Amino acid sequence: MRAVQITEFGGPEVLQLVDIPIPQPAEGEVLVKVRRAGLNFADTHQRHNQYVEARSLPLVPGVEVAGIREDTGERVVAMCGTGGYAEYATAPEALTVPIPDGVTDEQALASIMQGLTAWHLYMTFGRVAPGESVVVGSAAGGVGSLAVQLGKALGAKVIATASSDEKRALALELGAHAAIDSGPESLTDRIVAANDGQPVDVVFELAGGEVFEASYNALAPLGRLVVYGIASREQNEVRTGKLMRTNRQVIGFWIQPLLDRPEMVGPPLQDLFGRIAREELRVVVGATYPLAQAAEAQRALAERRTSGKLLLDPTA
Repeated sequence: MRAVQITEFGGPEVLQLVDIPIPQPAEGEVLVKVRRAGLNFADTHQRHNQYVEARSLPLVPGVEVAGIREDTGERVVAMCGTGGYAEYATAPEALTVPIPDGVTDEQALASIMQGLTAWHLYMTFGRVAPGESVVVGSAAGGVGSLAVQLGKALGAKVIATASSDEKRALALELGAHAAIDSGPESLTDRIVAANDGQPVDVVFELAGGEVFEASYNALAPLGRLVVYGIASREQNEVRTGKLMRTNRQVIGFWIQPLLDRPEMVGPPLQDLFGRIAREELRVVVGATYPLAQAAEAQRALAERRTSGKLLLDPTA
């Protein structure tokens, strides 16, 4: 089968199209003929071996796929962990979910990683109550575009940040109360101004570095900063005394451990599928790249030239 494989860590050029054997499912796993594979920003970190979890080589990247389950013929979406950038992938049966009628492969792929992330940002980690103000970073991206809509549906006041006029316009179209430039300079002031001059209750933060500091400084007392990415690769430290004086919270969120708890996957995913089928939630699907263009797809993702959910098509 055709697959994209990494044999050394580095830039996008290490993503090489190769021909390798079809993987064989182990006990408790299923084989999926991939129709679409999802791209995530974390894939770019894995390529450098700079993600939360270290990887070994050779590696076929790609944590999520949509396609046909070989043993049952069902249309499914699955969390495969690795191996998604390929014509076939194996995945744990417990993390392989039938896609209901009324939901496309693309919509299902946006739901299983980005959708679950957005859902848990609100429900589990941010514990957002109706009427609270929420800052959604990278609001035109796969997680951000869903988080803006979920926030509106849950009664939150959503302040979106994005890097261009076009992306900010999309966030407003999706239901954001306000949309501001995501650049770190004077970001605290822009956040507070967008919240009618008041500090905000919750920030969903995925950049790190200066953006983390600016977001933390925009928090109200009892505010929560939920960290779910380090896109800048610049890590931050918070002094405990400052936390105590302000009664603020900094909460770390990595979705991978949640996948071992079925109750944190199945019910939220069914909620998301239901919202999509009822057209209460719009999935923003970005570009779909042929498998051979995985390197270009990751470049576009890393350079923030994209909006919505990016996909690879192994059949192209």
